[in-house]
Parts: sequence; C-alpha cells; structure tokens
Amino acid sequence: MELGQEVRINAHRDRVYASLNDVEILKQAIPGCEELTQDSQTEFSATVVSKIGPVKAKFKGSVTLSDLNTPQSYTMTGQGTGGVAGFAKMCATVDLAEDGDATVMIYCVKATVGGKLAQIGGRLIDTAAKKMADEFFGRFEALVIGQSENGVGGPDTVA
Repeated sequence: MELGQEVRINAHRDRVYASLNDVEILKQAIPGCEELTQDSQTEFSATVVSKIGPVKAKFKGSVTLSDLNTPQSYTMTGQGTGGVAGFAKMCATVDLAEDGDATVMIYCVKATVGGKLAQIGGRLIDTAAKKMADEFFGRFEALVIGQSENGVGGPDTVA
C-alpha cells in the first residue's frame, strides 16, 4: 500500500516540526492511540487500537526516525503486531515547506500488512488508511494551532 498527501497546516514550520516530535500531541492526534512513549530522541513505542473492515486489533509497535533534517524533513520506519489480526510495516518520508506563516507537509507512506489484515483486501485497507490520515491531520492541526494561540511554543520554540 502507498499513501501520499500534501497537507497545509496553519502554523509555522518550526512549530509543526516540534509538534511532530511531541509525544503528548501525537498521542492525542493518532486515532486509537492508547499509549505512546518516547524511548529516545529518535525512537517511539506505541499501542494503538484500530478497526479495518471486520478486523479490530490492538497493535503494539515501534517507530524510528532517521535522516533528520530539522525543521525540514525526516524518515520514519516502523512495525507493529496485532496478534491474530496480523502485522504492519511501514516507511514514510515527511517534508515540511514554509508557506508564509503556514507549513505545507508532504508525506509518502509505503506499508505492507500480513495476517488477517492482508486477507481483507487492498481497497478496504487503502480507504481505512486515508480516513485515519485525515483524522490524524485534522486533530494534529487543531492541537498545534491551539498550542500557538495559548502562548505555548511558537516559531522560536523547538521541542
């Protein structure tokens, strides 16, 4: 599966980059996220409950950030297992470009799934992934803008 999108976020690029590395913001923005822990500067572990078609599972996994180019881009690689539901592996690139006071985020995700997830069909998985991405970015932008309006963070603050 491949998923890519360009998303405009009404916040300065430094704030967006910092927020993409902020455990509390990510935990609130990731659909179904029950737990998110930052294990190091570049490693996170998570527990996420997800329902894709008839398959609902609790996935436990990890994500590693690499190719860090603060505040412009990075690469994420991750994997998770959901018991009998199967597994998922992914690699994503994230690029941030300034657009006045806003940021344009361009991302591309390549993922593979196995187990019951692989049996439900690519179209259903693609639809669910797109819905989850839209939900994530809607929540993420609201959280980033809310922080900026409340005086938390700003263009000169990087977490």
